[in-house]
Amino acid sequence: MHIGIDVRLPFYQMGGISQYILHLLPALAALDGENQYSLFHMRQDGRSHAPSAPNFQRKNVFTPCHHKLERWALGLELLPHRLNVLHSPDFIPPQWGGRRKVITIHDLNFIFYPEFLTRGSMAYYADQIERAVQVTDHISADSHATRHDLIEQLHVPPEKITTVHLAANPLYERAYEETAVSTTLKKHNLPRGFILFVGTIEPRKNLPFLIRAYDALLKQGEVDVPLILVGGKGWLFEEVFTTIDELGLQKQVRHLTGIFDEQLAHLYHAAGVLVTPSHYEGFGLPALEAMHCGCPVIVSNRGSLPEVVGEAGLQLPLDDEAVWTDALRRVLTDSALRQRMIARGHSQAKAFTWQKAAQKTLEIYKAVF
Repeated sequence: MHIGIDVRLPFYQMGGISQYILHLLPALAALDGENQYSLFHMRQDGRSHAPSAPNFQRKNVFTPCHHKLERWALGLELLPHRLNVLHSPDFIPPQWGGRRKVITIHDLNFIFYPEFLTRGSMAYYADQIERAVQVTDHISADSHATRHDLIEQLHVPPEKITTVHLAANPLYERAYEETAVSTTLKKHNLPRGFILFVGTIEPRKNLPFLIRAYDALLKQGEVDVPLILVGGKGWLFEEVFTTIDELGLQKQVRHLTGIFDEQLAHLYHAAGVLVTPSHYEGFGLPALEAMHCGCPVIVSNRGSLPEVVGEAGLQLPLDDEAVWTDALRRVLTDSALRQRMIARGHSQAKAFTWQKAAQKTLEIYKAVF
C-alpha cells in the first residue's frame, strides 16, 4: 500500500495540528515497516519531517496551505504519485491525489463559535467542511466529543468516524532536575506555585472570565500567587489585556511568549495549577502535558476536556466565576487534594500514547484500502 500524508502545515504554522503531524510520523514508522509512505512537504521547507526509515520518503510540492486554489492545485501535484491512500491531517482533502481519502478533524469550533475565528479561517474551514466529510472515505476524530459533533452537526454516518486520541510530546514525560526548573523560574522572575494558562490568546480560551475569577481569589486574601499566561497572541485578544487593566492586575497577571518544549515543562513542574477555561477544545493538549508533569488541572466541562482529564482534574461549568475562584483556592491550599489530583493525573496521562494513535491510524488506512 502506498500511503501519502500531507505534512505541509508545519512550514505554514507550528500549532497543535502541526504537533500532531510531527509526533504521528515517527510513531507510524516504528509500527509499520511494510507499507510505502510519501510525505508531502512544501518545497521551500528546509526541514525534513520524514522519519529515518527506508519506507518513508520526503516528496516536495509547490501548493501552499490554505490557498484559495489549494484543493485543485495540490490535487494535480499529487496525481502522478498514484497513492492508494491519502491522509489530510488538516481537515480538507484535495480534489484528487489518492484512490482513498482519510482526513483528520480536530474540532468543529468554526460551527459552534464562528465569532471566535478570523474571517480567513472561517472561509477556509466552514465553506469546505461539508464537502470534505462527504468525499472522504474515513474520518479520524481527535476525541469522542468531536466524533459526536460530526454525527450531530454534519450528519456523518457513525461508522465513517474513528476516534483517535492524541498524546503529549514525550518530553513532558521526562523527569527534570530541580536546578533546571529553578533556572527557568529565575530567568522569568517567577515564584513556584503560580496559576498557569497555556494556549493562544484568543476569545475561545475565555481568559477574561478566568482573570475575573482570579481577581476575586486575590481579594479573598488567602492566596497570593501570580497568574501566568503562556502563548502567542491570536486574534481578537484585546479584551484580555483590557480586563487586566480595568482590574488593576498589571503586576499580578503576566503574559509570556516564546516558551516551548523543556522550558514549558519546567513551568508545568513549578506551577500550582493549570487552568483551561475554554468554551471549546477539540482535544486540550496542555491539560495532558500538565498531568504528565505532576501539575493539577482545572478545566471547563466543554468539548473534549472532560474525556482528556477524566477524574484526575476538576471539571467546572462556565456560568459561575465564583465556582472557579473556589476551585482555585482549594487546589492551591488543600495539600491532600493536590496530591490526589497529581497521582490521578499521572495515571490518566499514561492512557494517551502516540503508539496507540499510530496503531488506530494504521488500522484506518488498512480498512479504507
